[in-house]
Amino acid sequence: MAKQSLSTLNHCAYSLQYRLVLVTKYRRKVISPAMMKRLREIFEDTLGKWECGLIEFNGEQDHVHLLFAATPVIELSKLVNNLKTVSSRLIRRDFSVEIRKTYWEPVFWHRSYCVLTCGGAPLEVIKRYIENQGKDDPSG
Repeated sequence: MAKQSLSTLNHCAYSLQYRLVLVTKYRRKVISPAMMKRLREIFEDTLGKWECGLIEFNGEQDHVHLLFAATPVIELSKLVNNLKTVSSRLIRRDFSVEIRKTYWEPVFWHRSYCVLTCGGAPLEVIKRYIENQGKDDPSG
């Protein structure tokens, strides 16, 4: 198995990357280039406060993708909720004129989200590695 770059805490080593997809409420095409730029700033700042880091960010008018690194001490659902709440509040504040044309209620994101783990080797490679542990050991 290839050597992987790991971060450390007091008693653990880890490498955790997540892909998060957020869609706008009713999948409305409301995200402008200026909003996309501001969203990147908001997500970078918010993730930094959680001791996480934004690796990549992009999207289209009705959704965004975040690739970020996290620590094992965070509660992922709380982090995602915070990302959505903070970004919604600040985007609605900073772009109120544009948002008001689409949303009459104080909403921005759909309540659902998609989060995926990523990085490292494919699952089949990891499964084979674990299955073969001890097979070369003559005492095993």
